[in-house]
Amino acid sequence: MIAETGHFTLILAFVTALAQCAVPLYGAHRGDRALMNVAAPAALAQFTLIAIAFLALMNAYVTSDFSVVNVWENSHSAKPLLYKITGVWANHEGSMMLWVLILSLFGAGVALFGGNLPLELKSRVLAIQGSIGIAFLLFILLTSNPFLRLDPAPVEGNGINPLLQDPALAFHPPFLYAGYVGLSVSFSFAIAALIDGKVDAAWARWVRPWTLAAWVFLTLGIAMGSWWAYYELGWGGFWFWDPVENASFMPWLISAALLHSAIVVEKRNALKIWTILLAILAFSLSLIGAFLVRSGVLTSVHAFAVDPERGVFILLILCIFIGGALALFAWRAPALKAGGLFAPLSREGGLVVNNLLLCTACAAVFIGTLYPLALEMFTGDKISVGPPYFNVTFGLIMLPLLLLVPAGPLLTWKRAEAWPVIQRLWVAALVAFAAVMLLLVVFRRGPWLAPLGVGLGLWLVLGALVELSERVALLRSPWAVAWSRFKGLPRSALGMTLAHAGVGIAIIGIFSVTTWRQEHILAMKPGEKLNVAGYEVTYLGEAPMTGPNYTGDGGRFRVMDGNREVATLVSERRRFRPSNQETTEVGLLQAWSGDLYAVMGDRMSDGARAIRIYFNPLISLIWLGAFVMFLGGCISLTDRRFRVGAPKTARQLQPVPAE
Repeated sequence: MIAETGHFTLILAFVTALAQCAVPLYGAHRGDRALMNVAAPAALAQFTLIAIAFLALMNAYVTSDFSVVNVWENSHSAKPLLYKITGVWANHEGSMMLWVLILSLFGAGVALFGGNLPLELKSRVLAIQGSIGIAFLLFILLTSNPFLRLDPAPVEGNGINPLLQDPALAFHPPFLYAGYVGLSVSFSFAIAALIDGKVDAAWARWVRPWTLAAWVFLTLGIAMGSWWAYYELGWGGFWFWDPVENASFMPWLISAALLHSAIVVEKRNALKIWTILLAILAFSLSLIGAFLVRSGVLTSVHAFAVDPERGVFILLILCIFIGGALALFAWRAPALKAGGLFAPLSREGGLVVNNLLLCTACAAVFIGTLYPLALEMFTGDKISVGPPYFNVTFGLIMLPLLLLVPAGPLLTWKRAEAWPVIQRLWVAALVAFAAVMLLLVVFRRGPWLAPLGVGLGLWLVLGALVELSERVALLRSPWAVAWSRFKGLPRSALGMTLAHAGVGIAIIGIFSVTTWRQEHILAMKPGEKLNVAGYEVTYLGEAPMTGPNYTGDGGRFRVMDGNREVATLVSERRRFRPSNQETTEVGLLQAWSGDLYAVMGDRMSDGARAIRIYFNPLISLIWLGAFVMFLGGCISLTDRRFRVGAPKTARQLQPVPAE
């Protein structure tokens, strides 16, 4: 009965989304405040109904109700409680429920926290959110109903994909979806602005926190997915340019560009049309990511579903929302008047370069991801585009951007001069250059790319700190004055410093691990030893092991640093019931200098075990950098200006007619 309740509330949510879309749009067209006021309560009601349906599905998983097809296909009574709960979104139907739940949560957020929005704009934004809800609720009800029953009910379920039975996977999808779906709010603001025919500083102030929230969630979600792949898949790497990874990375790049262009709209009333286009593209790439994962057009460890019929439905959603949005943009955008003028060398100019390079990098990833699919579709030829393409194209495009990032915040608005910026950054440049020279001397036999990467990362970190010190006049005023200025800084300024420094920290980790990494693949018998990065690793042998829903073998590795034993690593080969599917658990010794990473492979005919051992130098800096970026975004979100809304002067700007 609880499952039927969930199904019924899902239908009610669909009806509510219809009302949320149609009534406020009509009210805004007629100027009827009563009809426009329907939007907020409808958004809250939709969220409540979907939350009830989601809890009903979760109840079926927790109680192992195998009369529900979705639970029977994806759960098992022996699973730990955590994985029964996370199993709700570890499959196609449940993940779509999570998608619409987060979508409705963002709609409810606009309804609750959009008190400072003009009623007409708020009603249109919520109506567009409602239209997206209609599409995905209809998709669930027609093609992906998670509440279908089995009769008679099986005694036991098939179990979850063992690769997804992991703590990181418990949290990675919700954060990633919050990023994907969070961009729907920016999209809705863009469509509402096109309908309204008005984009001004106030609009940009309202859009920025929602875009920033989505970017923050995407950053954390991508980082958690990378961490999961690193220690769970046993491949020893952190990023594989997998099409599904790329699907999450592309909206991250465009949302980063959108964040910067929205600043120009808010501060200088310029780049309005471009910002609208970025808001449309960011959510469009999220939808394309959903299509890639669920349509069956690609095979990936991350892919949820391989059902072409569902893919056709999602393709239809893509055509309606992306095609419709771009058509509306082509029709209405020319009517938006251009804003303030600025010199090429100015902060606006720097942000334009930032946007162009981020979008070009995204285009390179987009082409490398979709070109093989398009080629196979039209010619039947199968090719793969791998890391060499992405590393070269993406790296070459991003290099000038990373070099220019420290200079951007030091440029003045409207018109700037280069020499004052150079004077402020020379210390950062000198320290980064000295670090490169020192590392080239120490590692004179190569690889030479690593010192350059470390220097680039230091340049970004030090450049961010220089910009912060300039804001508080650290070396030009007494400490008490500098501290007072620091406390008075807008939180978005501190968040920007952390975000830019986080990029630098991650760059150091990425270059270090990709160029200085040590890899050993060999067959080992108990008692045999291997020297790796100053450690002596001894394979001690293996023993049978048992878990709640699996059995397997655990291999033990003693790690010595000189005469001191520092750790015993355990790498496992697990066989899960009832599928008998095997997974590998990595033995990991983590340190700031690098990770020692041991993986058990197959057993050899002579009784030896295939073993892979890596030393990944400074790899923790990748996730530390991502966390610093996430932290910077969170601090920026607490900026008081986002809570109080648009500045008074911006509110007084006259509307720009669309026609």
